[in-house]
Amino acid sequence: MARQDGPALAVVVKGWPRLSETFVAQELAALEARGFAFDIWSLRHPYDDRTHPLHRRVTARSRYLPEYLHEEPLRVLRGWRAARRLPGYAAARAIWLRDLRRDPSRNRLRRWGQAMVLAAELPAATRFLYVHFLHTPASVARYAALMRGLRWGFSAHAKDIWTTPDWETTEKLAEAEFGATCTAFAAAHLRALSPRPEALDLVYHGLDLSRFPDPPERTPSSAAAASAGAPLRLLSVGRLVAKKGYDDLLAALALLPPDLDWRLRHVGGGPLGDRLKGQAARLGLAQRIDWLGKRDQTEVVAELRAADLFVLPSKIAADGDRDGLPNVLMEAASQRLPILSTAVSAVPEFIEDGVHGALAPPGDPPAFAARLAALAADAPGRAALAEAALARLRAEFGMDAGIDALAARLETALAPASKVPRNPPLGGVEPPRAGAEPQEPGAGGARPRPSAPAAPPGARA
Repeated sequence: MARQDGPALAVVVKGWPRLSETFVAQELAALEARGFAFDIWSLRHPYDDRTHPLHRRVTARSRYLPEYLHEEPLRVLRGWRAARRLPGYAAARAIWLRDLRRDPSRNRLRRWGQAMVLAAELPAATRFLYVHFLHTPASVARYAALMRGLRWGFSAHAKDIWTTPDWETTEKLAEAEFGATCTAFAAAHLRALSPRPEALDLVYHGLDLSRFPDPPERTPSSAAAASAGAPLRLLSVGRLVAKKGYDDLLAALALLPPDLDWRLRHVGGGPLGDRLKGQAARLGLAQRIDWLGKRDQTEVVAELRAADLFVLPSKIAADGDRDGLPNVLMEAASQRLPILSTAVSAVPEFIEDGVHGALAPPGDPPAFAARLAALAADAPGRAALAEAALARLRAEFGMDAGIDALAARLETALAPASKVPRNPPLGGVEPPRAGAEPQEPGAGGARPRPSAPAAPPGARA
């Protein structure tokens, strides 16, 4: 089933393209500009009604695995028939079964089916799998790499780090050729779980400033003039999910002084939209808020340029999900827009409170309201914060340094000598060597029982 021709690199993602993951598109476009050729293998089909101009710069071929196995049963069957003849099938199946015992979910079953299809359909020329997100996509890439006798590496971001069990994270960190993550906060967490912390790189996404227009002038005098006699124009861009804290934002807005005239425009979609609109109505705020829904990058930039203050009240959700360093904060800074956010996760790695923006404690609407009211009354202060954030963005958070580090890792991984996996899976199941004869489960004796994994360093009780 595998094509003989094709690129040596395969990139595995959860969904492609996605409006909310501009950092993935930015990275892939930059890698293509550096001369890397790859196919994109996506676990899910697109669900957005539009794309960013950036997505259209990526010329790689997009391939979609069966999103739900029952929707493409013949393809899954063909994948199984081909995969079971691969030299690493027995080892991969033993590891998957061990994972399934610890995580007996439909998602884990789907990961195995997708991995078999991926292993069967990857071009014969494939030498390395690079995957975005450490949870489901990394499982699919890991199983497929084991079947094919290939190495793999990952880039971890936010939800995938904080909602993956420690046992699973530790095993993936041990097996991956390299890993990258986009914040120092996440890097410290992952290195504490890894038996090979030196293989985990801190790679900030940064921002490709060539994609953005020069920022508008926001001098103290112009900011004050814009505020005189006009409502304070608030803007937020983010998915309507729990970790973004929009319930806290609405609660904070309801606490603002009655004589403060403000309007909020929100860009983004998500499952909590109806609930948040209902909350806004109950608080008497509905007439002051425009819910704009999904917008492409060009429209987002126009909103950033027209606003007076960017607000993002991120927090840790009940399931542990949280932001890393939201790219939209850097996008706001690129347009010299003052920022009010929260001191959660890696936000303080870019925004020092009182220097590059204002930070309130997460999950604290009264504190957020107080900081917002203070910024509303201080147009010169807002302008100074915005200027400092723009300067830091230009000096420390450009895209090129991160792409340099990632390109170096990928060049090493794609070298012909890197064909055979170096790091055996934890638990006593050895991977096959490239070119080894396939071994069916039970061939040559009973399949070895994998030993119980050791408790990972720093594992939570």
